[in-house]
Amino acid sequence: MDIFLLNDDLRFRGPGGSLAVRPDDEISRRLAMLLAGECGDLGVAEAARRFGFSRQRYHQLRSLFLEHGAGALAPQTRGPKTDYRRTDEAIRLVIRLRFLDPQASAEVIAQKLRQLGHPISVRSVERIIADYGLQKKTLRT
Repeated sequence: MDIFLLNDDLRFRGPGGSLAVRPDDEISRRLAMLLAGECGDLGVAEAARRFGFSRQRYHQLRSLFLEHGAGALAPQTRGPKTDYRRTDEAIRLVIRLRFLDPQASAEVIAQKLRQLGHPISVRSVERIIADYGLQKKTLRT
């Protein structure tokens, strides 16, 4: 079996024919890179380069594949997985402080939370207030 990568056109080719891989199929592309590096004559560095990865990333993907199989080759979401600043406790405190003093601004509430040991920004307090509909009511004339 041969693996051919021409620009973004990836094909697996064997004695019975060829099989094209969709350009948006990241799992198959990463698996093809591993097959080319481990089973082909390209070597690790050349396979990684042709598929647009570093040698370090190649070895990371190889380890993931050996540990968990092909499903682990799927791209993972980047960035934080949780709201580490807007914790449940911080949200409860913002709501409580807002009800205790409806005239308190987001800056004042954020300052009180920081004094209590919660590292939270004014913008996060504003988002909590908006999410829970705790804005100040305006009178219609």
